[in-house]
Amino acid sequence: MKAAYERVDFGASCSVRVYHRRLPRIPFEWHHHPEYELTLTMNSQGKRFIGDSVTVYGDDDLVLVPPNLPHTWASNRSIDSSAPQVAIVVWFDGAWVRRLADVCPEYNGLCNLLRRAACGLAFEHGAGARLRGELERLLSADPRERLKAVLDVLDWLAQAPGTPLASPSAFDARTGAHRGAHPGAPSGYQPDQLNRVLALIDTQFAHPLRLAALAKASGLSERSLTRHFTQHLGESVGRYITRVRVGHACRLLTDTGLPVSVIAARSGFANVANFNRQFKAAKAVTPAAYRQQFTGTRHAEDETAPSLTERSPSLRAKRAREKAGR
Repeated sequence: MKAAYERVDFGASCSVRVYHRRLPRIPFEWHHHPEYELTLTMNSQGKRFIGDSVTVYGDDDLVLVPPNLPHTWASNRSIDSSAPQVAIVVWFDGAWVRRLADVCPEYNGLCNLLRRAACGLAFEHGAGARLRGELERLLSADPRERLKAVLDVLDWLAQAPGTPLASPSAFDARTGAHRGAHPGAPSGYQPDQLNRVLALIDTQFAHPLRLAALAKASGLSERSLTRHFTQHLGESVGRYITRVRVGHACRLLTDTGLPVSVIAARSGFANVANFNRQFKAAKAVTPAAYRQQFTGTRHAEDETAPSLTERSPSLRAKRAREKAGR
């Protein structure tokens, strides 16, 4: 399923965009945009789709999504059925934040926050509740007050514990995501030797990859490569390769109707049994069940979703085209 592009309108005189969304339930809207997105979801329970991460979420769910990573929330019920479900969405430009940190050392922590959120970041329980305390400022009619509130929120989130969500290969060139934006792609932030290995994995993951061959390509010993990998990526070479392969398989499962056996082969798994075992270990569901989470949710949303009068015009236009084609 190809993600829809959402155009976020900041207005002529605003550095950030804050969106207060209230509706009976949150529908499945698989989309992406070039801005960072911080979303607090309240009075809602369901599934959160961030790249190839599919997770059950509950009240006060707080997530930071990086640019161009497809995502959506899809609720199944309200916690309080007498009240609407609410999403507080904050969009901001990463380049703007980095420039701010360059000229204001007090905000250096924001650059680290953006690095941590390279594959999406779900903040631990309690962060969402704390953000609720900032809602009056975030929803102020004064754009300067909103800006100050957003900076304060990002500043304390820079120190808040969080869990990465998507795998490095969840970024798809078809959505416009640039590969260097996530930890799995070559960048000047990591040693050149490690960059060569990451580039090799990124292009050759569908083929057998031996540690000895990767070490030779990097010019490092196997022991040094293993140490560098753990230091910079926080996991072993083998674990990283598996995550890249599973991430590629996730895209094929959601974007194509290819048989699971074909997807396994194209993703670098020697056989279907091994693919099923590795996929379930990584995603806690089988490949077939993972595919159904996308197609089943989408079909249900098409039939029962309420009209979304406040959503981005680009997404509203896409929904109108889809309905006209049915």
